[in-house]
Amino acid sequence: MRNHPAVVLAAVLLSTIALPVSLTGASVALPDIGRDLHADLAGVQWVVNAYNATFASFMLATGALADLLGRRRVYAVGVAVFAVGGLLAALADNVLLLDLARALAGIGAAAAATSASALLAGAFQGRARARAFSLFGTAIGVGLAFGPSVAGLLIEGFGWRAVFAAPALATCAVLALVPLLPESRQPHPGRVDWPGTVSFTAALLLLIFGFVQGPAYGWSAPVILAAFVAAAALLAAFVRVERRRADPMFDLNLLASPRFLGICLAAATIVAVLVPLLVYLPAYLTTVVGLSPGAAGATLILLTAPTLVLPLLSGALTRLVPATAVTVVSVLLVAAGAAWATGLGPHANTATLAGPLLTIGCGVGLSIGLLDAIAIGSVAPSRAATGAGMINTARLTSETVAIAVVGAVLASTTAGRLADPGFTGGLRTVLWSMAGLALVAAVAVAVLVRRAAVRPEPEPVAVG
Repeated sequence: MRNHPAVVLAAVLLSTIALPVSLTGASVALPDIGRDLHADLAGVQWVVNAYNATFASFMLATGALADLLGRRRVYAVGVAVFAVGGLLAALADNVLLLDLARALAGIGAAAAATSASALLAGAFQGRARARAFSLFGTAIGVGLAFGPSVAGLLIEGFGWRAVFAAPALATCAVLALVPLLPESRQPHPGRVDWPGTVSFTAALLLLIFGFVQGPAYGWSAPVILAAFVAAAALLAAFVRVERRRADPMFDLNLLASPRFLGICLAAATIVAVLVPLLVYLPAYLTTVVGLSPGAAGATLILLTAPTLVLPLLSGALTRLVPATAVTVVSVLLVAAGAAWATGLGPHANTATLAGPLLTIGCGVGLSIGLLDAIAIGSVAPSRAATGAGMINTARLTSETVAIAVVGAVLASTTAGRLADPGFTGGLRTVLWSMAGLALVAAVAVAVLVRRAAVRPEPEPVAVG
């Protein structure tokens, strides 16, 4: 069975499901973690933010390491680091150790995710490769869709620590398959862009620190102002580093393509609405509405289930209407759903939330796979991998910053308690802001792709 494609597929799918489960599952556990570890809101927010921040900032660097050192080797290290981080999180007896363990797990997730896709590409060819990546996308959707409900059941049965232990144990099983996986690397791999990695990672972490700690320290506190100033300076340094490199990990020249820029904006906007809701809506449903963790997780299936079926529909739609039109519609659906959800309140239930959550979920579902296909089709074939890395980095960075910003708003309106009075009003403010920003983004995307139509670029092959 050594080097058999089926073994590669089994290992990759199992680890891929575990990565989003670790994000969405943790969100359901936040209220219990805060009570058990006597942690303030900022400490609890880092449980999600630390994982996402390191995941986003290390993805491009670990991809380069996989090309340089070998995909199987980096995949094995990534899976092992993710598993260790999960087990340490399950054993943590204070919130600081938990947050550090989550940051470690995020680094492992970045290495596992980037090398997993490279392993799939090397193991399959032609139509088999297309089917394998379709299953790869479905695995991500399954992790997002059922992570909250699985986490709710784990919490009710075993406590919040099981939310971190279960994905870690699943990836331990993957490690047993690593010796059977093929090794591969780029014939002429580039070097790891350490200056870019360090400046981007530091900028993102300082930005998140400012938003998470701002409500507690005060927005005018010197440490918060210094964090924002340093983040801006490091981001400027990152741009300068990437412009000077012959082989940048984040090729800013690609953003000169109106279509590519518009698709990255659409991808960033959609996850900036979806993921903060996955993180903070469970807390609202448990602390304000009064649902159990299991019921809260089940309610969120309304938000995520469309991601399992609609990618196939979006592929069919692109045979009838332009793929870019489907993209604009998906962003508009997200905006409409967020505006509709502002009617939530303490007496909300699954029936009243079904409409808005399904609307947002439909917008997300239509975009999955489609945006990647358009983005990669908007750049030269020789830069396809770079384009894929950039749109994924745009997604992860956007959702990480959005989680922190939404958390800062809710911390300010609830005096750091995530409870009423203040939670309902704060969440409504967040939802109206999301709706407005998504509407503006939809218009911007439409303008950008229309401008690109003046200079026709190749339309991607329909997905699904």
